Amino acid sequence: MLELNISQNTNTTSRAYGNWYARVENKKELSIHDMAAHMAQHNTPFSVGTIDGILCDFVSCIREQCLEGNTVKIDNLAIFKCSVEANGVSQLYDAQHDVTIRAAMGAATTTKTDDEGQPVIVPTGNAVKKVKLLAQSTGKFTRDELAKDVSFRWTKYAQEMINKAKEPEPPTP
Repeated sequence: MLELNISQNTNTTSRAYGNWYARVENKKELSIHDMAAHMAQHNTPFSVGTIDGILCDFVSCIREQCLEGNTVKIDNLAIFKCSVEANGVSQLYDAQHDVTIRAAMGAATTTKTDDEGQPVIVPTGNAVKKVKLLAQSTGKFTRDELAKDVSFRWTKYAQEMINKAKEPEPPTP
């Protein structure tokens, strides 16, 4: 069961200022070892240590394959792949600075000083701003499939806030 908390948008410049939003209250974070211990309780002949080792190797292999440009599909969980946030470059070669676009990561520009000691912004040629891992749900983990099985309840705090909102306002003197 997912417990929901509520929070109010307090950003006065936002169009959603004052609106209330439900958020999932995450209870705890489970490590690979925690998951191995949990899995070992499901009548498996494998020890916690064996499962832990397999899961650690599995994660390492997913990373390795993604960094090779492959996608890794774990049925009923997710498809993992690497993506990049690119620097927008206006040209592939800047003749003025003799800079060619490079398949590299970093800032799109840097500051150098000219002959008079004045700062000048010049292109670095770096095509990539940052790299990131994408995970797209699949099978039993898609939105539609999760919606079939999920149930909700309010956290204690959220229920108190809702009950307080239902109370009548005291009269102003």
